[in-house]
Amino acid sequence: MITPKKDIEYFMKDLSQNQSIKKPDNRPSDELEGQIERITYINEENGYIVAKVNVPGFLSPVTIVGNLLALAPGEMLKMNGGWETHPKFGRQFRVLSHTTMLPASVKGIKKYLGSGLIKGIGSVMASRIVKKFGEKTLEVIDERIEQLACVEGIGEKRIRMIKKAWADQKEIRSVMIFLQEHGVGVSHATKIYRQYGQRSIAVVSRNPYKLATDIIGIGFQTADRIAQNLGFEKGAPVRAEAGILYVLNQLSEEGHVFYPYEPLIIRCCEILEVDRETIIKAFGTIALDGQIVIEDLNQLPDEFEPNRKAVYLTRFHVSETGISRHLSRLISSHKTIRSMDLEKAVDWVQKRIDLQLAPRQIDAIKRAISDKVLIITGGPGTGKTTIIHAIIQIYRPVGARIFLAAPTGRASKRMTEATGQPARTIHRMLEFKWQKGGFQRNENRPLEADVIILDEVSMIDTILMYHLLKAVPSGATLIMVGDSNQLPSVGPGNVLKDVINSGSIPVIELNEVFRQARESLIIMNAHRINKGKVPEIRDPGEDLGDFYFIEQEDPDQALHIVMELVCKRIPQRFNMRPKEDIQVVTPMHKGIVGTVNLNMKLQDSLNPSKMEIVRGDRGFRLNDKVMQIRNNYEKEVFNGDIGLVKSIDTENQEVVVDYDGRAVPYDYVELDEIILAYAISVHKAQGSEYPAVVLPILSQHYLLLQRNLIYTAVTRGKRLVVMVGSKKALAMGVRNERTLKRYTYLEKRLKGF
Repeated sequence: MITPKKDIEYFMKDLSQNQSIKKPDNRPSDELEGQIERITYINEENGYIVAKVNVPGFLSPVTIVGNLLALAPGEMLKMNGGWETHPKFGRQFRVLSHTTMLPASVKGIKKYLGSGLIKGIGSVMASRIVKKFGEKTLEVIDERIEQLACVEGIGEKRIRMIKKAWADQKEIRSVMIFLQEHGVGVSHATKIYRQYGQRSIAVVSRNPYKLATDIIGIGFQTADRIAQNLGFEKGAPVRAEAGILYVLNQLSEEGHVFYPYEPLIIRCCEILEVDRETIIKAFGTIALDGQIVIEDLNQLPDEFEPNRKAVYLTRFHVSETGISRHLSRLISSHKTIRSMDLEKAVDWVQKRIDLQLAPRQIDAIKRAISDKVLIITGGPGTGKTTIIHAIIQIYRPVGARIFLAAPTGRASKRMTEATGQPARTIHRMLEFKWQKGGFQRNENRPLEADVIILDEVSMIDTILMYHLLKAVPSGATLIMVGDSNQLPSVGPGNVLKDVINSGSIPVIELNEVFRQARESLIIMNAHRINKGKVPEIRDPGEDLGDFYFIEQEDPDQALHIVMELVCKRIPQRFNMRPKEDIQVVTPMHKGIVGTVNLNMKLQDSLNPSKMEIVRGDRGFRLNDKVMQIRNNYEKEVFNGDIGLVKSIDTENQEVVVDYDGRAVPYDYVELDEIILAYAISVHKAQGSEYPAVVLPILSQHYLLLQRNLIYTAVTRGKRLVVMVGSKKALAMGVRNERTLKRYTYLEKRLKGF
């Protein structure tokens, strides 16, 4: 379905609850009966629909609005409601109740089948089927579907697809009626049916809170709304138990591995609006079920509260304690590779790579040879890549099996390009298989490696680090490389900083910026920012540089400048491609220069394709730049992966995204896993480098402006960084060294080695 973007914005803002609409009075409701011509707009979260309906006696299609069940063009509707006048769209009929009927006319059946409602039948195929069977088409599909084989282009495989889709559509209709009555929108209803099938009504009736844990995209708040509509009390034990898990999961999204016991009780009481006793009882139940761990931390020295009890989701407790245990195992084990003469090894490798190494680099190489576990940290231009390359050169002649890995596909690709050696994502190295239940490499089947070198370690969260360390064989050497001044991982924990601060692992910190790197204003300004200094600004009139600041306090004007930079000025002056080479990185999601608005504007400018699928308030077009926003292990695409929309199949209701040459299909109901990626948040940009970065930074961002955020954003640019905004906001952010506290206990556990 194609809907103009400006109308989507207007509908989202005004149509569902616009007080300026003249509502029907208290007269008896009117009745209308007609056939759906087209769906103009649908909000898949709440089922709000705007549609055009052909009604006998009306010269032109009637606009209807309201919260209706999933509809398809060609269906017949009997509607009760009233007329009202919208200030922009004029007279329309607000539907208060309705019933649907299958179309009876040949024209209606053709429109119905060609609407994309049934997988396997698009507009072309619908025309062929209706031409063959006429008014008996739906009867044939329902009762004698094998007869479709006589239609050109329909074989056994397509018949099976159509048969399943037809049966699902009939079944889902009854499920949707039940769910709609209890406040569930079309998108959620479809996901519920895909998860539970014919058991949907029984599962939701018995425990609607299962939805929050079983189905991606349905959180506690949605499940809670359904539960209240079903008559569940606020103080119901099942609600308190699900609510605690919800609160802990929300806190994990803020980076916390655990949360203090007393503050958590207070928070749960406030959010769930129940008393303390109800929460404490629920704590006991879910602890006995093994869903949470309540740990008494009194036995360990800590500044953290007098009553030192921590509440963990079980997976985080297992992971944090496991990291400590496996690092201890690695440090205390002997190396499988024979010892070397450190001085000779350094002399040899300097000749080999034809480079005189700096003293700190030499220290790092020696420790990488002598130690079992080592951390190498430093900012851009300090020679981390040179050290990795030298370490590989030393270990390869002695027959060492060397594995290189990074958290993301882009980071591993950069690692390959920099070293000339194959690098993989950590998930691929650990052989993640969704069908087989997760990571196939673990303590029972460790990696067959003697040396493992990890890059971008600041991005590795608590759970991934645990699974990684489990798979490292005891005799292997583990070298972790990263920039501890960047933002911490998107997932829970602050692993790199915790390990460094614990003092239990050798750390080499690189702080010398080399001559070639000093020629880059990006690198020099990154180090200035890291020291709390405002970046040096180059005069735009000078020769081409790599770092610019365009001052503009007004958000609307800043937006205009960003658009000009991406679409015209940078491509013309620096010979870069707007979509492939230029990445807008911004601190916020909302606002005029937030990701949401920027993506809509940039999409219209850079990709005005007419081939588009609209889902709620989001539209995806052919050749759009998109990003995966959650780990999908089944598809093997992960949070932060960027790709291009390569096809939109309305017949099979499928969108295919190309991720670096790998085609990944998405069913329409899975499209909430991807977003437009012309503009992305700083967190989403971690681990990636782009030829050019455009960074809007305004006073309205002040709540989010921190030194490590600005530092991370600037270091994403490889050849060019252009800041647009307020010098005052930039100075505020650079001075703000405070970061949000993350509750983790890893540092203290490691100190107990």
